[in-house]
Amino acid sequence: MKASAIVFQNPCVLSVQELEMHGATEGDIEVEVNFSGISTGTERLLWDGSMPAFPGMGYPLVPGYETVGQVSRIHGQSADCTLKIGDTVFVPGSKCFEGVHNLFGGAGSRLLVPHGRVVRVNPDLGANAALLALAATAYHSVALGGTREPCAPPELIIGHGVMGRLLARLTVAAGLPAPTVWDTTAARREGGEGYRVIHPDDDGRKDYAAIYDVSGDAGILDRVIPRLKPGGEVVLAGFYKQNISFAYAPAFMREAQIRVAAEWKRADLLAVTELVHTGRLSLDGLITHSQTPGRAHEAYETAFADPECLKMVLDWRH
Repeated sequence: MKASAIVFQNPCVLSVQELEMHGATEGDIEVEVNFSGISTGTERLLWDGSMPAFPGMGYPLVPGYETVGQVSRIHGQSADCTLKIGDTVFVPGSKCFEGVHNLFGGAGSRLLVPHGRVVRVNPDLGANAALLALAATAYHSVALGGTREPCAPPELIIGHGVMGRLLARLTVAAGLPAPTVWDTTAARREGGEGYRVIHPDDDGRKDYAAIYDVSGDAGILDRVIPRLKPGGEVVLAGFYKQNISFAYAPAFMREAQIRVAAEWKRADLLAVTELVHTGRLSLDGLITHSQTPGRAHEAYETAFADPECLKMVLDWRH
């Protein structure tokens, strides 16, 4: 069995190829893909070749971990599989393509994945369902899959891209005080829903208890540690291609805490899916661009270079 997929042959070089898929095993499902998102974090680093050493890294590779489609076939009769043919599911990547690195293997026209890896979603979400991985990442940065008590929700968020917007929306949805969001790009300071977005120079506050960075700026600590109250926390929730360093004296004076938020877990994904399905969390207005796989090179360049592009998705339906 074959499927079309985006292949990064080398940094900044891609093609759409027909790839062989490995054989199905008991409990696998086939998914006909409708949409796959382009990540401006890890996927950007894979695209430009700046990704640090990472398990499974290498070229050629199939990227993508933000995929939504319909179940087209179920292999075997696994007792714990509740999916049905035609169900719409979110797929956080796959390892189904032969002859390439599947990092993260979700940018294809058809995927083969274990049924327990996917999450059933409301088909009315359409392309917005591709945003669930980012929503789960934002949720995890605060709640750690529901294991962190008490949570220290963000009072200040650095960066008003999709991740920053989702983190702010989740905070408001939880009934917590609305965070302040910083962004240096004027176009990105639009679109705050229940919270304010300002330029850092317009913020004189220096007593934040919890600052979350989703900008990916490796130099951010020296900018935000002076904004902490004593004992405050900075959460690094982006992905950084350079080593993180900071001046020790300001951190010492504030007895600052610095925490790294890693990948989301399934509990985070289930939590945000429930929030979306019940209407408490909106994913509207975050996907700004769409392109066909045949124009994938243009899509990736736009996703990474156009400041007006919050989120690009590839539409595999045509």
